[in-house]
Amino acid sequence: MSRVDRRLPVGTELQPDGATHFRVWAPRPRDVRLAIEHPVRGRIDIPLEREAGGYSGALVPGVGAGSRYRYCLDGRLVADPASRFQPDGPFGPSQVVDPASYRWRDVGWKGITLRGQILYEIHVGTFTREGTWRAAMERLSHVKESGITTIEVMPVSEFPGRFGWGYDGVFLYAPTRLYGTPDDFRAFVDRAHELGLGVILDVVYNHLGPSGCVHREYAEHYFTHRNDTEWGDALNFDGPGAEPVREHFVANASYWIDEFHLDGLRLDAVQSIHDRSPDHVVAALARGARAAAGARQIVIVAEHERQETALLRLDAARGAIDAVWNDDFHHSAIVAVTGRRDAYYSDHRGTPQEFISAAKYGYLFQGQRYGWQKQTRGTRTDGIPPAAFVIFSENHDQIANSGDGSRLHQHASPGRYRAITALVLLLPSTPMLFQGQEFGASSPFLYFADHEGELAAAVRRGRAAFLAQFPGLASKEAQARLPEPHDLATFERCKLRWEERETNREHRRLHEDLLALRRSDAAFRQQRPGAVDGAVLGEEAFVLRYATDEPADERLLLVNFGRDLVEDSLAEPLVAPPDGHVWQMRWSSEDPAYGGLGASPVVTTNGWRVPGHSATVLAPVEALDARTRRD
Repeated sequence: MSRVDRRLPVGTELQPDGATHFRVWAPRPRDVRLAIEHPVRGRIDIPLEREAGGYSGALVPGVGAGSRYRYCLDGRLVADPASRFQPDGPFGPSQVVDPASYRWRDVGWKGITLRGQILYEIHVGTFTREGTWRAAMERLSHVKESGITTIEVMPVSEFPGRFGWGYDGVFLYAPTRLYGTPDDFRAFVDRAHELGLGVILDVVYNHLGPSGCVHREYAEHYFTHRNDTEWGDALNFDGPGAEPVREHFVANASYWIDEFHLDGLRLDAVQSIHDRSPDHVVAALARGARAAAGARQIVIVAEHERQETALLRLDAARGAIDAVWNDDFHHSAIVAVTGRRDAYYSDHRGTPQEFISAAKYGYLFQGQRYGWQKQTRGTRTDGIPPAAFVIFSENHDQIANSGDGSRLHQHASPGRYRAITALVLLLPSTPMLFQGQEFGASSPFLYFADHEGELAAAVRRGRAAFLAQFPGLASKEAQARLPEPHDLATFERCKLRWEERETNREHRRLHEDLLALRRSDAAFRQQRPGAVDGAVLGEEAFVLRYATDEPADERLLLVNFGRDLVEDSLAEPLVAPPDGHVWQMRWSSEDPAYGGLGASPVVTTNGWRVPGHSATVLAPVEALDARTRRD
């Protein structure tokens, strides 16, 4: 075989002379051929050259970008598991793609680092009415204006049907045809970079979807029965025949960073990525992704339901990840602002101390017993920087788990909602918003998946059974009202109504002002380890003090989820102003611009009055200046 240029171990690679090299790992079938769909001559079968380790390949002249093909496995036509595009969906042919044909404009883009990021999770299919990359591009300037810095895109690998969340992807290298072409995705990233926005992609490496998956046709070794996942057969990263499987997934992480100029990855449910080998596959793919980025900096975020921190403690050379989602904070937030404390919220009380501990330590469960699961949960977070914990009051899972997909502002009192928003956006952690949250979107986010027949029925039953853990959703009447995941109307209801960005100005102003405050004030911007301390002031009230190098930059954040707190004095050193200074209001969630009742002084000559259902930021001013201003 002539020398070929390859960047990926499998899939198609266009060559400088216009030929295409095809390579596939297929140890299972006895006979493997390439079947080209020629527009004039019809199907052309090309024999592949067998290589060591179960690989087969062929260099084919005259077959370029846009050509469609499948592999013929013992007489069966099957799409390429490393296909870069499936124009007709998972059950159609694969298409050769030239990743170099797109002309990037982001040549000066240097990537992102974790500190200072404000994440914004989106689902491309519901982000706009059109549900495409091109339509989403038109809204990026609005996202930027809100103060967001990085977009986190829910999974886009090809999956069956007309709509879905994307977590049942079956072609990891193929951006779904539902949102446009691969170059449309590139254009989206390019436009984001032009505006100064980063883009990270949610990727699923713990399972493959149940419908349209071709991998088992090529090799039984992709899967293992030694481990379980909630979503299907576990992937084989450490058993017999695992090396090509690891290679497939590690290369995929690098592929997204390299060919789409992405600024990082969010790894779904890494607790279900089972690997007992000395080099965990998550560490391997993190190294591969950083190598693919070259001089650009990227961020690797993980969801880890068991809250283990080992991957955060590695150095970059060994495959460290940068951040983890913090469900503990979310659960405390929901209890505090809604009073709801059932199912997986039952171990959280929404108390002031929980928020103080979250500000100081990240995870709340770090190895002690977790009653809901009747086992220990989490590991220690000592030495891990605050920015490594991604906090949120909404995300795709948690909104959908309400049953009707309703948003938090529709369940909490307006004051409590403004207060928890302030806490999310001003803590030293990395905050994340869900699409439309910044303008008080009324559109729900429900679970939707366009399956058919028995699979659709099974998904519906599984979803209903999962939601039945919440007593309010367990009754026969409540179960009957759950939206059908495979109903097109369920999907359509979830699309954002962008006109609400103009009508819901109080929500929009709240988020824009808080993010501006986070950028402008050194206390909130610094995310320095150990810089925040806190004290309980009442049954539902607490204070966080942000220490800085300069006394004038220090801040108090007072949060009260309960009734007005009125005290002649507070016997708590954390509320004492810096020497020679007094506290003055810097920001209040009670500002009428946000729908509040009006912000009055919290600290007066008569003591303290912290309004109920509020958040207040105090800044020190020199005592003389403060007296002059009051006079």
